Amino acid sequence: MDWLQVVVLSIVQGLTEFLPISSSAHLILVPALTDWGDQGLAFDVALHIGSLSAVVLYFRQELVRMAVSWGGSLAGRGVDPDARLAWWVVLATIPVCLVGLAFHDAIAEGMRSPLIIAFGLIAFGLLLAYADLRHRGSRDEYQLTLRDALLIGLAQALALIPGTSRSGITITAALLLGMSREGAARFSFLMSIPVIVLAGGMEVLGLIRDATQVDWFTLTVGALLSGISAYLCIHFFLAFIKRVGMQPFVIYRLLLGAWLLWLFW
Repeated sequence: MDWLQVVVLSIVQGLTEFLPISSSAHLILVPALTDWGDQGLAFDVALHIGSLSAVVLYFRQELVRMAVSWGGSLAGRGVDPDARLAWWVVLATIPVCLVGLAFHDAIAEGMRSPLIIAFGLIAFGLLLAYADLRHRGSRDEYQLTLRDALLIGLAQALALIPGTSRSGITITAALLLGMSREGAARFSFLMSIPVIVLAGGMEVLGLIRDATQVDWFTLTVGALLSGISAYLCIHFFLAFIKRVGMQPFVIYRLLLGAWLLWLFW
């Protein structure tokens, strides 16, 4: 890869991982719309490490409290709000793991076309608009129930379809269940941690099997750029949706989906 490709892909990954506009769609589309070849598995791993570092750093205080309380709940010391939230994150991760293991190859090989991305962007963008305008409530992530966590987890499994957006579909489901914009986004970001860890772990196993030589300096730069852009994205996104809402992202999804239909139909 040349350095322009490294910079563009790293920033695109960092920004779109947590915005409700589909990171997988953008990482598929950027090479498709340029002369760039596939960035390779090692670089994908590095970008995921950058995004993971950003969300862990941003929510470090909450994660420490959740980990301590969750460990206490396992030791029989009761379940406080932080332990309950940790359990909900764990339970919400199960559906996407099961679906991913069962259909990973079929999704990776048969659903990466620009037309599928376009329909995903448009359909789930309209659903996000409906949820934000008609069903938004005031509950935060600490007021979720077991039913809420499982339903949001089931929605997260749909994100395996390119164009859906993991953050977009989980925020949509949370809004439909009466959560506030900030609460929905924060729970979505916390849910991303085990998902990124598991997805990155699968990519690492593939990298080990391939036994390919890697350029560590390029990977480090990619991880840093991805992490910095992801951290800034989380910070400004939470402030933005509190004041403005989800509709600008809906408009972007509809325009991008329409452009892809016009380009590839």
